[in-house]
Amino acid sequence: MEVVIVPDAEAGGELIAEAMAALLRRKPGAVLGVATGSTPLPVYRALEAKVRAGEAGVTRVRIAQLDEYVGLPAEHPESYRSVLRREVLEPLGISADAFLGPDGTTTDVPAACDAYEAALTAAGGVDLQLLGIGTDGHIGFNEPCSSLASRTRIKTLTEQTRVDNARFFDDISQVPHHVITQGIGTILEARHLVLLATGEGKADAVAATVEGPVAAVCPASALQLHAHATVVVDEAAASKLKLAEYFRHTFAAKPSWQGI
Repeated sequence: MEVVIVPDAEAGGELIAEAMAALLRRKPGAVLGVATGSTPLPVYRALEAKVRAGEAGVTRVRIAQLDEYVGLPAEHPESYRSVLRREVLEPLGISADAFLGPDGTTTDVPAACDAYEAALTAAGGVDLQLLGIGTDGHIGFNEPCSSLASRTRIKTLTEQTRVDNARFFDDISQVPHHVITQGIGTILEARHLVLLATGEGKADAVAATVEGPVAAVCPASALQLHAHATVVVDEAAASKLKLAEYFRHTFAAKPSWQGI
């Protein structure tokens, strides 16, 4: 696992957006896995700037959704389909036809999960998956003690996750209790995993992910099992890392042609 400590969220967004742009220059039809929430917004803004500057093309790219609420209408402003349309598809000028995501409105959730797994396989798999991390170490909506071999499935949100997400709704009563999420096993099949974490509130989760044991109690620790996983953190999120100076040294000495 590579750990990159950056000064702030904007620097992290720029670094990851350049990795995405480099991927699209190599493989214009790449599948980008995207996450929601406030953390990845600097990535999307930086990537939009690169697309507008002609540094990356998105005419053939496909966008894969990480998770979705169960029971929210697709047009609900806080459904993740709507959020990603506002934050990714429309700013980048990507057609809705290029979007892959699970159906959170279905009455047959297991079938929707299987269908999404099949769609990811048919697309050739995810080339780069952007991840955030919860304060409890969850990735996607794989809450603590999720199976490290899990596939796309329905999950029940913890109360802490519902509290964390209530800021996007009028009040917590409107936050759904259930979601469809790519499983940890599904996430680990992406060719490159990039986790972005910012703020002191994520410091304990980052330390457990990077320096703790691989354990289901911290789902993000499964990134230690991946052949190409990059964890990008700002100074606050890196504050609990015992090996922070080593991570700074290794990235500073890295050949520029390697990227992340």
